[in-house]
Amino acid sequence: MSHTGRAQLLVASNRGPLTIHAGPDGDDEVSRGGGGLVSGMQSALAATPDAVWVCAALNGRERAIARQTAGHISELRIVDEALQGDFDVHMLPIDAATFRGAYDGIANSTLWFVLHQLYDLSQAPAFDASWRRQWAAYVRYNEAFAHALAREAAPGAAVMVQDYHLFLVPAMLRELRPDLRIGHFTHTPWVTPEYFSTLPDDICVALVEGLAAADVIGLHTERWVELFRATARHVLGRELETVHAFPLGTDSGEMTKLAGRRDVVNASRVLDGVVGDALVIGRVDRTELSKNVVRGLLAYRELLRTRPEWRGRVVHAVYDNPSREDLPAYREYTASIERLASAIDDEFATDDWSPVLVEIVDDYPAALAALLRSDVVLINSVRDGMNLVVLEALTISDRSPAIVLSRETGAAEVLGDDALLVNPFDVSATAHALHDALLMELDERVARAERMRAAAVRLPPTEWFQAQLAALPPG
Repeated sequence: MSHTGRAQLLVASNRGPLTIHAGPDGDDEVSRGGGGLVSGMQSALAATPDAVWVCAALNGRERAIARQTAGHISELRIVDEALQGDFDVHMLPIDAATFRGAYDGIANSTLWFVLHQLYDLSQAPAFDASWRRQWAAYVRYNEAFAHALAREAAPGAAVMVQDYHLFLVPAMLRELRPDLRIGHFTHTPWVTPEYFSTLPDDICVALVEGLAAADVIGLHTERWVELFRATARHVLGRELETVHAFPLGTDSGEMTKLAGRRDVVNASRVLDGVVGDALVIGRVDRTELSKNVVRGLLAYRELLRTRPEWRGRVVHAVYDNPSREDLPAYREYTASIERLASAIDDEFATDDWSPVLVEIVDDYPAALAALLRSDVVLINSVRDGMNLVVLEALTISDRSPAIVLSRETGAAEVLGDDALLVNPFDVSATAHALHDALLMELDERVARAERMRAAAVRLPPTEWFQAQLAALPPG
């Protein structure tokens, strides 16, 4: 392929830095993505001439606009105003059927389940002809990204590919443009070679070969790095020396600014009115199977059953953003969270105290208010590549919360024994850890929180992204 592009730096991800929806009056509305990760990559792109972010169109309106503009949506006035000229966004109008097969069928219902060890192996997976059609869609989806990146990239450009949606892109792009410097970062955990090998043999080879073509392969922690290297030895029969840990931290300045917004202050006022003087065990995550919300609620129920002295004195505030509601397993999981929360309330509530507050809603200000108010933060994920929520809680809270944290999160490696680490499957041990966290003396809580806060901000998103760019071969 001829070198037709001008971009010196490209980011590729399923979800881009902005979203377009048709407004109630028929005009398009553009919202720019938030969060430290997006901001970190945006800052690097904004500092590079002719930088491009390549992403998929995620809804019908975005696909229509992407087709009309041949993907160059930055040419639209409303989009250009949202980006403020920082960089270009190339949005790919991948057809809806291909997107569903790649995103729902493979990325979210297969790769996510493998990398988070979520399968009930007595029942699933079953890789049949229907699944193979979804795999073909995943291949087409990755090909669309590879061709778009190859067209946009200048000679010797740096291309930073993001996450499990695009595992095949590095090898495809290497074949099209061997001159490019390619990085890939996986935001999920990795697994043992044996668990990875639940995938069909040819798919294992395709995925690992896809990643192995990158100059730099990044994961959050040394644990995930070692598991990936072991998988590469098992699948390809060779060592990969290009795999490195880049533990993503949080941006304290941005989080402090967000926590001080008026809508967060108002949400905090509302929460204070609900919980009063009670101690708060807070959690913020998504209704995602790997987040383990149900076992967290079971542990809280066991705490109230076995330690009655906490009744009337503590509230478990759970703020969950709805996740993947188009998948039946996720809809049922959300319903199970709501049923269990209701059962806990029925068992323990009094006229002047409700033991649990569960909000399943996309309400970021309310979620931040919960983290600000938490005396204890509970994160008991089955597995997590990192878990930025716990880092953000430490950054913004002035209550120096005690942290009860799954040992299966990347954050456990970052925060160490200053967090109360738990086996995410051990409900009784988690209940005991919650009891210890609630009893922790303030001086000890403050000392632990200060050390964890320092670790949480050690590699904020901008520096995290720059570290990966610096690891690429010279341009």
